[in-house]
Amino acid sequence: MNYQETLLWLYSQLPMYQRIGGAAYKDTLDNTITLCNLLGNPQNYFESIHIAGTNGKGSVSHMLASILQEQGYKTGLYTSPHLKDFRERIRVNGHLIPKRKVTAFIKKYREAFEQIQPSFFEMTVGLAFDYFREEEVDIAIVEVGMGGRLDSTNIITPLVSVITNISLDHMQFLGDTPEKIAIEKAGIIKPGVPVVIGETQPETEALFRKKAQDAGSFILFADQGTGYRMSKRSGDPETSGPDAGYQLPLQGSYQKKNLKTVLAVVEVLRHLRKPYVDPASGNLHPVSLITDQALRSGLNNVIVNTGLQGRWQILSERPLTICDTGHNEAGIREVVHQLAETPHNNLHIVFGQVDDKETESILALLPKEAAYYFCKANIPRGRDAFNLKHRAEEAGLKGSAYESVQKALAAARESARSDDLIFIGGSTFVVAEVLT
Repeated sequence: MNYQETLLWLYSQLPMYQRIGGAAYKDTLDNTITLCNLLGNPQNYFESIHIAGTNGKGSVSHMLASILQEQGYKTGLYTSPHLKDFRERIRVNGHLIPKRKVTAFIKKYREAFEQIQPSFFEMTVGLAFDYFREEEVDIAIVEVGMGGRLDSTNIITPLVSVITNISLDHMQFLGDTPEKIAIEKAGIIKPGVPVVIGETQPETEALFRKKAQDAGSFILFADQGTGYRMSKRSGDPETSGPDAGYQLPLQGSYQKKNLKTVLAVVEVLRHLRKPYVDPASGNLHPVSLITDQALRSGLNNVIVNTGLQGRWQILSERPLTICDTGHNEAGIREVVHQLAETPHNNLHIVFGQVDDKETESILALLPKEAAYYFCKANIPRGRDAFNLKHRAEEAGLKGSAYESVQKALAAARESARSDDLIFIGGSTFVVAEVLT
């Protein structure tokens, strides 16, 4: 098989949650364990940082990967979903996994996969871990796909576990309250492994503290500024919060929260252990050595180093056109807040959803004074644009429905004046089509 034939096989033979939804969800780690046993348990051959959370985990993952790259560590990055290219999910030092590696992996294990019947996500996790071992990465940043406790990535024992925040999302799988969702995400907390919580939330703080206590794990709430203090070098500014002068090329105001989380993780990493040089290879083992220069460069170069896209990304200036992958209540609330702070004349919103997302509560958050262009992403899970338009009208939103994302965007561009603002969002897959 060539690369395109390999992708076709992956998408057609393996259930892919991002495309079909709940039918692809596995509520056990058995398949992942079987798969990794087949591969020789590659997850045991590199250090890792494990990142869960409802929102922000992608941005946090990319920032940390960029910082570690700037420090000189060979860094793996596993994230999901992809926007334009399947290989975005698996990177080493910012470089996509080569097509030939994807093809060779499937060719080698295809018969076994047909017996094991892994999900698309389980297979992708196996591919990532196998590739990270082959590349001899020093450390991998591993983003949870969904939840945590039963997520396929939850077979690693990381240096640090990270939970960015808790909000209502994937409720049909994770639970319908913040507390239930927090239980699932707290499942990544491992015995003796420090855990960083990005945001202190009254509904979940005690739960996380109890879970960490039971596991014998140090816990640090990034927004409380307690626990370790970052190593202070002569002449360095204070480095315990987002107002310390760090520069980010990421425009979203919500990135301030993610920056706090990243700084807290670096703080913990700096205190884990002394780095040492392997006398056989001469390699510096991760990962407590992170200089302030690497920290600053990593943040400043996060887009260049890791290819991060879709986070309050400016596509054009006149009219100002912005896309963002925020898609649940908390994410949409951040988007709406930033839209209100962004100077513009009229507001045009190209908006789509997937079928299994909460609709009414999200539509209630959207600004009523905007002109809407409802659309359906080109995936089976995409919500019908005309159905979405009808439900939006009940919420007091006015607009038209379009057969595709591209037609909706074209209509918005035709209607918008140079001083207007066009926003594209509601779903990762709507944004993906615009970027593609």
